Amino acid sequence: MARKKNKKAAAGAPAWMVTYSDMVTLLLTFFVLLLSMANMDKRKFFDALGSLKGAFGFLQSSSVSEVNKPQVISYAPMDDDYVSRLYNRVQSMLARLRIDRDIDLVKDRGAVILRVKDAILFDAGSTELKPTALPILREVAGLVKPLPLLLRIEGHTDNQKPANPAITNWDISVQRAVAVLKFFAGEDLLPLDRLSAVGYGDQRPVAPGLGPEQQALNRRVEFVLENLNQYQEQLPYLIDAADQLPF
Repeated sequence: MARKKNKKAAAGAPAWMVTYSDMVTLLLTFFVLLLSMANMDKRKFFDALGSLKGAFGFLQSSSVSEVNKPQVISYAPMDDDYVSRLYNRVQSMLARLRIDRDIDLVKDRGAVILRVKDAILFDAGSTELKPTALPILREVAGLVKPLPLLLRIEGHTDNQKPANPAITNWDISVQRAVAVLKFFAGEDLLPLDRLSAVGYGDQRPVAPGLGPEQQALNRRVEFVLENLNQYQEQLPYLIDAADQLPF
């Protein structure tokens, strides 16, 4: 009697194993993605979440509005230890660049501030940069660029009325701050997303009194190095760099 031949087993894994492996791989990818986003901001999280929902086919209209929600930029003071270390570093850089005579370095409002007298950058009553100011501004940009901080350009004036009655100290302070910002942008010295400009007029004097020396100290442009947190609502006449294009 002839023996029955054994049936050969089907080659490869069972069909259900392929589907199961795909599901496990997708789950692993999903959790690795969640882990990689542990330190990301809320905007990036919602972007990724919306993409995942869309891939699985149940992206809701409410999710779309969440994904398109604009990111809110905020600014906060730096801690004292960091301010001190940053101050020492910038001071050394100023001395090495040999522009420490033109720029005063101060610690104020939880930030490090580069303070430049208006006479170095502008003629009296003018809002156009002097040609001799351009090398100094290039040095300032080169100093700020490697630092992982934002730069706020502040214009300040004294309390004397401008010779032209059609403009105010507010106008002069804003236009001077914007002139510096435009120079940085036009020369591609600093990225625009790190820059903002603001004018205070004569509302923040650094020297009391009405003497010529005190008034000269109050006429200045300040470069404020700062961290992220909300400050827009606290500053008058705020001008963000993103709103300055086209010039």
